[in-house]
Amino acid sequence: MSPSDAPARFALISDVHGNLSALEAVVADLERRSPDFVVHGGDLALTGARPAEVVDRVRELGWPGVVGNTDELLWRPEEHERQLARSPELGPMLALLFDEYAPVTRAQLGDERIAWLRSLPAQHDVGGWAVVHASPGDLWRAPPPDADDQTLTSTYAALDAPRAIYGHIHLPFVRELAGGAKVANSGSVGLPFDGDPRAGYLLIDGSTVEVIRVEYDVEREAAALRETGHPDADRLAEMRRRGRLLEPGWTPAGGG
Repeated sequence: MSPSDAPARFALISDVHGNLSALEAVVADLERRSPDFVVHGGDLALTGARPAEVVDRVRELGWPGVVGNTDELLWRPEEHERQLARSPELGPMLALLFDEYAPVTRAQLGDERIAWLRSLPAQHDVGGWAVVHASPGDLWRAPPPDADDQTLTSTYAALDAPRAIYGHIHLPFVRELAGGAKVANSGSVGLPFDGDPRAGYLLIDGSTVEVIRVEYDVEREAAALRETGHPDADRLAEMRRRGRLLEPGWTPAGGG
């Protein structure tokens, strides 16, 4: 049987966001747990100190996966205006992503790595699960963990699979839905938003899903952000320490 239809024990890692320290800690944990294979859920590079090293490591490991929104924005700057029109309240965040982070990340990645990211599909089917970054046909919007069953069912019905996994929101959860369907979120390897700074991923065994958390050297990653001169380094470092989203404009003196 192929990985796409075999009932398998596999891992889903997503939203590494250029955090090599967190990725290497997860790789070490995966070696100990020995899943049959690993799939990634996109958003590998942007908002981290070492995007090229993260992309190279994932390619070296041979993990298949899907494209994420912060992957796509690297070659689609016109998406800035579209997303701003959809969600004007996100203007400060979108400005950081497109105008500050993206130029730095593009320069670090180079054309060949970006071409590889562009080759990633929007959906990957594995072991009765459909993997997408956010939702079918939309890399930028996805339901929150407290979405009602009807919202989750209607959002992921287009995948034509009984079980769906996504990333994007950086908040892990597993939900059983009516009729035997299941939806899960992988959380984030490199930038969790649930108050737990540990790297997160999913371990799937048939229909059983477990959220795994892994300690890593957060201060090493914070130092790397500063040393590489990454834009907005202080806020990004503090988000990794806290495991929470901090709004654009946060400063150490401003607290929050």
